[in-house]
Amino acid sequence: MDARLLDILVCPVCKGPLEYDKKAQEMICRGDRLAYPIRDGIPIMWADEARTLQDAVE
Repeated sequence: MDARLLDILVCPVCKGPLEYDKKAQEMICRGDRLAYPIRDGIPIMWADEARTLQDAVE
């Protein structure tokens, strides 16, 4: 992931900050408890494509 892209991306739902999970290839919004997938190096920032984070998976 391009570091400049990581600096400007925000959660499309709450406009809050995102964390990059390199291992899972996801952008994580802790506020909304959503994980947006990264496919072929492109973050998929659609709420309907995000998965909900579970309590035990953090």
